[in-house]
Amino acid sequence: MDFSRFLADDFDVKDWINAAFRAGPKEAAAGTADGHAATLVMKLQLFIQEVNHAVEETSHQALQSMPKVLRDVEALKQEASFLKEQMILVKEDIKKFEQDTSQSMQVLVEIDQVKSRMQLAAESLQEADKWSTLSADIEETFKTQDTAVISAKLIGMQNSLMMLVDTPDYSEKCVHLEALKNRLEALASPQIVTAFNSQSVDQSKAFVTVFSEIDRMPQLLAYYYKCHKAPLLETWQELCQSDLPLDRQLTGLYDALLGAWHTQIQWASQVFKNPHEVVTVLLIQTLGALVPSLPLCLSAGVERAGPELELSKLLEFYDTTAHFAKALEMALLPHPHEYNLVKVMELVDAVYGPYKPYQLKYGSLEESNLLIHISAVPLEHGEVIDCVQELSHSVNKLFSLASAAVDRCAQFTNGLGTCGLLTALKSLFAKYVSDFTSALQSIRKKCKLDDIPPNSLFQEDWTAFQNSIRIIATCGELLRQCGDFEQQLANRILATAGKYLCDSYSPRSLAGLQEAVLPDRKASARNPWQEYNYLQKDNPTEFASLMEMLYTLKSSRGNRRLPKCQSHTKIRWIRLTWKSELKIEKGCSNQTLLASSRAALTRLNQQAHQLAFDSVFLRIKQQLLLVSKMESWNTAGIGETLTDELPAFSLTPLEYISNIGQYIMSLPLNLEPFVTQEDSALELALHAGKLPFPPEQGDELPELDNMADNWLGSIARATMQTYCDVILQIPELTPHATKQLATDIDYLINVMDALGLQPSRTLQSLRTLLKAKPEDYRQASKGLPRRLASTVAAMRGVSF
Repeated sequence: MDFSRFLADDFDVKDWINAAFRAGPKEAAAGTADGHAATLVMKLQLFIQEVNHAVEETSHQALQSMPKVLRDVEALKQEASFLKEQMILVKEDIKKFEQDTSQSMQVLVEIDQVKSRMQLAAESLQEADKWSTLSADIEETFKTQDTAVISAKLIGMQNSLMMLVDTPDYSEKCVHLEALKNRLEALASPQIVTAFNSQSVDQSKAFVTVFSEIDRMPQLLAYYYKCHKAPLLETWQELCQSDLPLDRQLTGLYDALLGAWHTQIQWASQVFKNPHEVVTVLLIQTLGALVPSLPLCLSAGVERAGPELELSKLLEFYDTTAHFAKALEMALLPHPHEYNLVKVMELVDAVYGPYKPYQLKYGSLEESNLLIHISAVPLEHGEVIDCVQELSHSVNKLFSLASAAVDRCAQFTNGLGTCGLLTALKSLFAKYVSDFTSALQSIRKKCKLDDIPPNSLFQEDWTAFQNSIRIIATCGELLRQCGDFEQQLANRILATAGKYLCDSYSPRSLAGLQEAVLPDRKASARNPWQEYNYLQKDNPTEFASLMEMLYTLKSSRGNRRLPKCQSHTKIRWIRLTWKSELKIEKGCSNQTLLASSRAALTRLNQQAHQLAFDSVFLRIKQQLLLVSKMESWNTAGIGETLTDELPAFSLTPLEYISNIGQYIMSLPLNLEPFVTQEDSALELALHAGKLPFPPEQGDELPELDNMADNWLGSIARATMQTYCDVILQIPELTPHATKQLATDIDYLINVMDALGLQPSRTLQSLRTLLKAKPEDYRQASKGLPRRLASTVAAMRGVSF
């Protein structure tokens, strides 16, 4: 029977009994369960008796062992107390020993100090005596011409001299030692030159050890530089004497320098402790010792190119140098912790230094280059149609020149010449606008818009207007491309020069300018080749202006980004933006980079609008100027005495006003391109321009978005205003002429009504005053302008 289950935590009586019955004999299952149960009870009773017996026996043993444990504990307690007493006695003994021996220990310390001083004095005396011995033997040593032995003697003398600092003849001894070192250097110089020229590693390492110990390492490096600089200088002189162009000569020089770099790095790594610094200095000295010098060669090469190719030739030279610099950068990149940062920065200055004068005056160079090329773009021709065609073609040429200038700025100055670039671009646009304006003046003269021939026949000619519309479309293309170019320019400036701007920079404080300098130094610690900054040191004022510009651009970036939309929505957005841009204060957005140029293009667009308007209004003006000179106004004609009896509708409009009416009625047909033609540039220009003779205050104009209606309304208002002006210049009106003039005005007003235009208030007032009978004139003039009423009364000869 398994009694272990009684010890389980999850023991259950019912489960144990059931399990015991299942495990019993077959008789228990056949019906003798009572007998089986009695057997189990008996077994359990026996087991209980055994457990009770075991517990009693264990308890008896525990009681017997308790006195022994108590005795052991008491003994341990006594021993601990005894140990404590012993420790106290030992502590007292130690304290007493320290008190008794403290004076003796102090004496021992002082004796040790005396011993150390005596040993030091003995060594000093030995070294001093050694100086005398070595000085006496040095001449014999030099006769051996053994540099190793001589250097050992000199090192010993040098160590001895360190002990003789306080002696009276110390300076004389120093001079004597330096003279001996010079003799050793002179003695070893042929061997040094031979070792360096033959690239002997063992001999060179021996000399490095010797010269390091005698503190003459700079002199040894001077021999090294002289030996390896000479063939490079000779290579450059051979290149200069050849017939190769300068860019090929530079390529040959840079190839030689780059080859020397790789060769010498491999060799110097076996000889010198700092091979990268040594070879870097070698290149610096070589670049500085070139004859003829690189600045002189660059100056001659640029002069030979001539003004037209001056900048492009300079960029060719610079591109060759930039490739060499990139190769050196890649050579140094795998070893960022092995080169000397200061020396690498000097090498960067030596490589790019010859171009610094040109980079500092990049703005003037770019300006001259752009003006030369824009002057070669023809804008005027004999025929008007050819001139209009050239104006249209000139837009792409203009912005091609501008984009090329941006590329040159990024390539040649790495964005640091941005201020000069903007000045050059403004000059470019100013020159273009000036030439464009001259072309418009030439077109005006060819179309005879300023000189109206007297008594010319009335003929409709829309050629000048159609050409003017093409010019307006050209202006629209100028405005559109200028907006796109300005956005691209801002992005390009940030991409190239933005790395010079510190995130915490603020143009309103001096600290901000100082912070702008810090990232340049930190960046140089990472890669001096990428962070070369010639402007900060040589022109801090321009550098500060550049930082302020970058800060403005970075602050406004993303605030005025063109939304993604359909083309017609895009044009409308540009149109609204263009109108508002001129009102934005300087420094508020990236649209201020070329604000003056955009304003000039807007004025140019306005001139094109005026040209188109004048080409349309010319025919009307020709007819209106005849009004005040017509003799029929003050001359009595046939039937003048019957005028009062004739009804008003019996009179017909005169020829001049009929011509004007027919001309105005034909305007919608000729203005149709404004409505039907899908030209985004034309639409942009039309919305950016302003028409003369704006609507009178209070007029309702539901067609503001319809440019054809705007033009029609402007021409109509110009006609009515000019008509009123010439009417008021008539000196005298007969009664018949008064009715005739009122009839002419009625006709013009009917034409305006037919076109859905509102007659001007002045014209309506004139009609009222002309139709009023003399006896009713005063009453009719009430509420009308008094000066107008007085002038008409004087013309009619009625009392007022």
